[in-house]
Amino acid sequence: MKIRFVLPALAAAAALALTGCTNTEGDTTASVDASGIQPDAAAVALLPEEVKESGVLVMGTDAEYPPNEYKDASGKPVGWGIELAEAIAAKLGLTPEWEILPFDSILPRIEEEALQVGASSFTDNLERQKTVDFVNYLNAGSQWAAPVGSDVDPENACGLTVAVQAGTIQHTDELPARNDECVAAGKEAITILPFDGQPEVTNAVVNGQADAFSADSPVTGAAVTELEGELELVGDLFDAAPYGFATLKGSDMTMAVQAALQSLIDDGTYLEILEAAGIAPGAVESATINAGTE
Repeated sequence: MKIRFVLPALAAAAALALTGCTNTEGDTTASVDASGIQPDAAAVALLPEEVKESGVLVMGTDAEYPPNEYKDASGKPVGWGIELAEAIAAKLGLTPEWEILPFDSILPRIEEEALQVGASSFTDNLERQKTVDFVNYLNAGSQWAAPVGSDVDPENACGLTVAVQAGTIQHTDELPARNDECVAAGKEAITILPFDGQPEVTNAVVNGQADAFSADSPVTGAAVTELEGELELVGDLFDAAPYGFATLKGSDMTMAVQAALQSLIDDGTYLEILEAAGIAPGAVESATINAGTE
């Protein structure tokens, strides 16, 4: 199913320009105060005993993917994905402790049990399910953006330079597949230009280093809204798939996070967070595990 997101102007994405160690300087006020969320007894009961006793939920994020996860002016992780993860921690009666890490390193650290949750806009797919579980919290897809007035067409991308965040599904799956089709047809290859963070990806298109970028639809929509007059959406939303919080495979932590998310859905907090971010059309009706099918 194709999901179209209508995103308001997000101050959260305000500094896609590159500034120091942060990627925003805008208002980062949360839509929900996690300190007011009461623990859910059923979710707490599912926690591994050692985590419950620690009182802390150690979570990893890349914090380079506004408006989902990014850093505020002080370097603190913020964004609607961070807010939702911290609401889950509150439902579990735990204090969130964040580790900001390269995207590619988060899932391995969950496997090593150095992290308990990965909250970094992970697309839930079959390959990733081999090593971790995903508690699904949003239906999203991929969307391209290009300079206003360009003739870029994602379905005719041979010969283009396309920017992308390293390690994302667009980098590892989508663009290599498109490039393979170009090469097989005897056409010019796609130049895939990866960057560590989404602000650098967006900047590459704005400054003419790349013809377009591909990213998750909420991220692309926010960038286009913020840079109105410079960027526009091109092509249709495609490859709709669920986002998931990553957890240790087959663990009690997976079940606890699922129960906490379901509690947030049931009491309306979940939808409040998504509505404030402008992404309610992608909301799920129930917390599922490993819903990705591709």
